[in-house]
Amino acid sequence: MRTSLNEFPTFQTPDWTPRPEQIQASNIGWLMQHLGTQSYAEVHAWTVEHREDYWKLVLERIGVRFRQPFQQLLDLSRGSEHPNWLAGAKLNIAESCFNAPPETIAIIHQVQGGAIQKMTYGELDQLSGLVASNLKRCGFQAGDALAILMPMTAEAVAIYLGIIKVGCVVVGIADSFRVPEIATRLRISSAKAVFTQDVLLRGAKTFPLYVNAVEAGAPVAIVLPAQQQLTVELREQDLSWSDFLRPAEPFDPVATAPNVATNILFSSGTTGEPKAIPWNQTTPIKCAADAHFHQDVQPGDIVVWPTNLGWMMGPWLIFASLMNRATMGIYSGAPTGREFGEFVQNAKATVLGVIPSIVKTWRNTECMTGLDWSSIKLFSSTGECSNADDMRWLMKFAGGKPVIEYCGGTEIGGSYLGQTIARPIIASTFNTPILGWDFVILDENGKPAEQGELFLIPPSIGNSITLLNADHHQIYFAETPPGPGGTLLRRHGDQVQELAGGYWQAQGRADDTMNLGGIKVSSAEIERVLQTVPGVLETAAIAIADQGGPSLLVIYAVVNPSGSRDPAELQTAMQKAISQDLNPLFKIHEVIVVTALPRTASNKVMRRELRKQYRASK
Repeated sequence: MRTSLNEFPTFQTPDWTPRPEQIQASNIGWLMQHLGTQSYAEVHAWTVEHREDYWKLVLERIGVRFRQPFQQLLDLSRGSEHPNWLAGAKLNIAESCFNAPPETIAIIHQVQGGAIQKMTYGELDQLSGLVASNLKRCGFQAGDALAILMPMTAEAVAIYLGIIKVGCVVVGIADSFRVPEIATRLRISSAKAVFTQDVLLRGAKTFPLYVNAVEAGAPVAIVLPAQQQLTVELREQDLSWSDFLRPAEPFDPVATAPNVATNILFSSGTTGEPKAIPWNQTTPIKCAADAHFHQDVQPGDIVVWPTNLGWMMGPWLIFASLMNRATMGIYSGAPTGREFGEFVQNAKATVLGVIPSIVKTWRNTECMTGLDWSSIKLFSSTGECSNADDMRWLMKFAGGKPVIEYCGGTEIGGSYLGQTIARPIIASTFNTPILGWDFVILDENGKPAEQGELFLIPPSIGNSITLLNADHHQIYFAETPPGPGGTLLRRHGDQVQELAGGYWQAQGRADDTMNLGGIKVSSAEIERVLQTVPGVLETAAIAIADQGGPSLLVIYAVVNPSGSRDPAELQTAMQKAISQDLNPLFKIHEVIVVTALPRTASNKVMRRELRKQYRASK
């Protein structure tokens, strides 16, 4: 074992400590009993040292369905950089989402301003099969990429699973993206069609979705109405949802190899173009396993998580809930207001996923005052570094329930560092590596350190093995220092500090990537948009952690001497450009005008130096 997971922290009083009966009733408690130990440290060590045994147990525990069994669980003949999981198997992972009884509620959902509705597993299975049948009828073939550009709704979940059932590949595009970013994702993925809505409703406001898809170059669009009737006129090649969804016989899902792609998701790239990361049929197993043992998702749970199919937590939520025979809770609307809190209360959510910036808004606006969240057994926080005071407020608001921090990435299909309810929890820290994963922290010289860049020790089921538009080896493995005993390490890009007693704290990114409001974006993507602002010659975008909480976006700008040097005017113009051409959710905290940007001998902008300068000035 790389580090000690003591039973109690040695540097701070815990904010939450599990009772023995809580551990006993949990999924991780089952695993501890199964292994014949009361030590969580021994459990984690076993999942790393006996990786194949652990994942075999996961497959059996969750009930992953195979059309053809695997001949070898893990084939490492090409090394840990190229693992071949479930070699020889044939399956369609969507089938493993329907192990619950058909009458069980699969989705409880509400559109902002509407009433709560429910969909059973049987109804979801039928609707997703109908989507698959009609995709086949329309001539789409296995392997075709089909985009989803719409809010998280029950229909979106059925479309997602239907695309996988027919053997096609989902392309996730967040509904908050503007036309240029949608076009980039359609181009990179070679999407042959787009499922979208006519418009996006947010309270009394209406935002275009179908029009954006058309302007972005969608070859074919299948359009759902946001309300009862479509409010847009369709192109000749496009179909309304009602015209597309014709009656059909029950669909038999297409079984393929485990390493066949099911989903293309996008994460930040360091060159201005987002990385296109394929998930394959093993990635959902990772999602379900994490949720099973770390978020303790069980049959009967109602898992609410504000997210979107354009971000990894959207697909994660589908598999984390349905493969564990639980219920997904979906609210289509702004999660920052009281109506979302009322949905959580009325749906009787038991697991609530949060983004730290949303929690800060709830706390500052007091919009959730008076609501009853006593049904919640735990929260889970992801997307950005959290603020300890905000998380303690959240714990207290629900009557002393723990917050499970969950840190990972799209390219690993979940988390590598998190928390377990089998150990005491300290707000805004992590108390365990995720089961099945281990890592090392190295300093700038590649030596083990308590604070530095974190490197993963592969392999784990579900992690990426290829990229559509970049060299996977160069990004994740090239020139990584050797790990313990000379083992191969995988680069992830996070800075982490190890605390006493087997606890860790996230320190932000080691590279030029940042998390803004739970969305990962690169400096290069922001800077590319800002180059269009008149009078701006050069920019550098950096993220500054707000006292251990969500990151703040700071822009250093070199401007034309004849133009405006007023930071407020520049911030207004820059914010407009980001909102129009990238994402309106990205908010600029401050603009700083400089005469030149610091650079290396090879002319690369030294953003790390700018971060140091900014912190020193405050």
